[in-house]
Amino acid sequence: MAQLNTFFEQFLQKSSVFADKKALQSAYVPDNIMHRDVQINQLAHILAPCLRMEKPSNVFLYGKSGTGKTLSVRYTTDQILHLAHKENIPVRIIYLNCKLKKVADTEYRLIAELARAFGKAIPPTGLPTDEVYKIFFRALDQERQVVLFVLDEIDQLVKHAGDETLYNLTRVNAELKNAQVSIVGISNDVGFSDQLDPRVKSSLSEEELVFPAYNAIEIQDILRRRAQISFKPNAIEDGVIAKCAAYAAREHGDARRALELLRVAGEIADRKNKNVVTLQDLDDAEEKIERDRFLDVVITQPKQYQAILFAAFVLWEERKDSVLTGELYGVYKRLCGRLSLRPLTQRRVSDIIAELDMLGILTAKVTSKGRYGRTREIVLSLPSSLEGKIKSALEEELKLTTAESKEHLQQESPVQP
Repeated sequence: MAQLNTFFEQFLQKSSVFADKKALQSAYVPDNIMHRDVQINQLAHILAPCLRMEKPSNVFLYGKSGTGKTLSVRYTTDQILHLAHKENIPVRIIYLNCKLKKVADTEYRLIAELARAFGKAIPPTGLPTDEVYKIFFRALDQERQVVLFVLDEIDQLVKHAGDETLYNLTRVNAELKNAQVSIVGISNDVGFSDQLDPRVKSSLSEEELVFPAYNAIEIQDILRRRAQISFKPNAIEDGVIAKCAAYAAREHGDARRALELLRVAGEIADRKNKNVVTLQDLDDAEEKIERDRFLDVVITQPKQYQAILFAAFVLWEERKDSVLTGELYGVYKRLCGRLSLRPLTQRRVSDIIAELDMLGILTAKVTSKGRYGRTREIVLSLPSSLEGKIKSALEEELKLTTAESKEHLQQESPVQP
C-alpha cells in the first residue's frame, strides 16, 4: 500500500502531454462541427418548427459509426434548447441510447425510461406494459410543450423490442392534448428503414439524412482542431496526426476511432514519461485498441459462439486457408461433447457464423457447390499478430488445453458441403 501511495504521489508530480483530454472524448461537443455544415443545416431546418410550438417532422440520420451523426444532433439540439430557454419556449429534448442494456432492450424498459425522464418512478418490472404507457402519456401531457425524442442506435431498439414499439411512439400524438412529440432516430444501418413493417414506416413519415464517411483530409482537420485543445504546444511529433487520419480513413472514415487512437497514443506517451507523442506511440495505440476490441468481442460472446469460433480457429491454424461450414460443424460437434454443450443445428451454426462475420472476426462468403447445394467459405479476419492471443483467450474461456485443441484437429472429419 505504501508503494501505491508513493506511485500516486509521483503521478501527481509528473508532467503530461495533455492540456485538456476531454476534447478527445466522444461526449465532447465542440463549438464548431467540421465538415458537416450541409447535414447540420438540413437538420436545423427540419427541427426549427419546434421553436414555434409546431411539431417537426420525424427525422432519421443514417451513416456508419464515427461519421458525426450523434455529434451533429447534440450540437443542433443544444442550440435549440439554448434559444428555447432564452425565449421561454417550452421545448424539451430527451436523449436515449437504445444500445444500452436494461434501458431499451424491451418495450417495457424503453417506455419506463422515457416516463422516468418526466419524473415518474416506474419499477424495473411488474406493471402491465399498457399501464406503463398510460403513466408515460399522462406525464408527457401535463403541460403544453414540444418534445423531441432522440433515439440513438434506434436499429437496436427494433432488433430487441420489435418495430411495434416504434409504431406506438409514432402514434403518441393521437393520445395527447397539450404536448406534441417528434422522433429523431440515429442508426449506423443505412438500410434500417427498409426492414420496418410498411405500417410502421408509413406512420413515421420521416425525413432522412445520410452522413457520408469522412476522408483522410477531413479527419486530419478534425484531429488538428481537437489536438490544439487537448495537447500542450509541440506535444505531437510531425506526421502523427496524418498517420492517425490514415488509420481511421482505412477503417471507413471513423472520426470517433481516430480521436480515440490519438487519445490512447497520448496516454501511452504519458506512461513512458515522454513529453512528445511519437509515431511509435501511435503504432502501439493502434495495436492496443485492435487487441482490446477483438478480445472484448470474443470474451463477451456466449459459450456456443465461442465454441464455433474456436472450431474455426483450429481448422484455420492447420491449413491457413478457407474453411467450409460442414468441416467447421464436424469439429464444433466434437467440441460440444468435450464441453458438455448441446450442439446447435447446422442451420443455427450457419446463422451464428453470419453474426461473427458482422462483428468483423471472420469473413464468410456463400459459395455454390453445384448439386451439393450452397455453403460458406470461412476465413479469419483477425490481424495475424492477434490470432495467438485470441485463441489463447478462447482456450481459457472454454477451459481447454492446447493438447485438446490438437486432439480435435487430429479427429477432423471429411469435407462436407
